[in-house]
Amino acid sequence: MKRIYLYALILILAGFYSNVKAQKNPSKTFSFVLGSWEMQTSKGKVVEQWEQGAGKILKGKSYRVKANGDSVLTETLQIRKVGKDVLYCSTVVNQNEGKEVCFKLISAKDQIYIFENAAHDFPQRIVYQNVGRNEMLAWIEGELNGKSRKSEFRYKRQ
Repeated sequence: MKRIYLYALILILAGFYSNVKAQKNPSKTFSFVLGSWEMQTSKGKVVEQWEQGAGKILKGKSYRVKANGDSVLTETLQIRKVGKDVLYCSTVVNQNEGKEVCFKLISAKDQIYIFENAAHDFPQRIVYQNVGRNEMLAWIEGELNGKSRKSEFRYKRQ
């Protein structure tokens, strides 16, 4: 019985250490997102591009590329540290009156990074998972009109 408690304590401390590590230097922790990623859809493709900004800020943008080659910017993104918190901030075209919406990093465990803003209409959580050098999984989830929703984005490196 004592071993179970010891293992549980070790797992809790490991999870705490991962969160602390991610909060110290987000540009290093989230360096796996750097570059250009794409996901094929029935309407063309979605592209997400990330680069190192000034300081420890990561800057990104997401856009849709239609079958005819036209591209449309859908949102601009940042991962940055503010005080003790790591934030994922998004400015979505034609939403939120053009204002940025930020989500706080609440978990960094097993290469899965969960950002949350419980006050936002949808999504309340944005999650990124480092699947490997050439693959990244992201998803948004939360409640919308009283129903639980989740949308996944499986990206391949361009």
